[in-house]
Amino acid sequence: MIWLAAGVGLCLGGLVGVVILVGLTLPRLHVASSRATIAGAPDAVWETLVDFAEHPSWRPEVHRYERGPDRDGRPLWTEFSKYGELPMLVEVADAPTTLRTRIATDRLPFGGSWTWELSPHGDAATEVRITERGEIGNPIFRFMARWVMGYHSTMDRFLENLGRRFGTEVEPEHPDAA
Repeated sequence: MIWLAAGVGLCLGGLVGVVILVGLTLPRLHVASSRATIAGAPDAVWETLVDFAEHPSWRPEVHRYERGPDRDGRPLWTEFSKYGELPMLVEVADAPTTLRTRIATDRLPFGGSWTWELSPHGDAATEVRITERGEIGNPIFRFMARWVMGYHSTMDRFLENLGRRFGTEVEPEHPDAA
């Protein structure tokens, strides 16, 4: 029995070691993009994006948003979701084409920004492209982000929820990042 426990322990330790080694070979910085066409005019999609307090009504994983004090004249919002708290600083809000937020804390194992680019698509639709410029310090999180969850998963889920908010099922695409 002791040999079995020792064998299992060695295997688990080896697996964690491999995950760490692979994570160390992955770059700390990454850029990924997802895009989808939303069945709403750019102004309507823009208003939905920047109305953070209403995000919980169309993003099931989000419980609430709280407005914090401005930082250097820029709005700060904290998202409370099933994944925890995520403070975000609005760095750019150029209606109705460009929104960029940045994670506003260094207490998380990851950081970076999301840039939403909106462009008209036909008469009453909008192409929404999200570009994530992320940084992941912890090699285990780097491994998980790259090989388990994928860099696009959160952006894709956001776009799918946004599409449903406008009454459409969307399938996000992954263009090369800018």
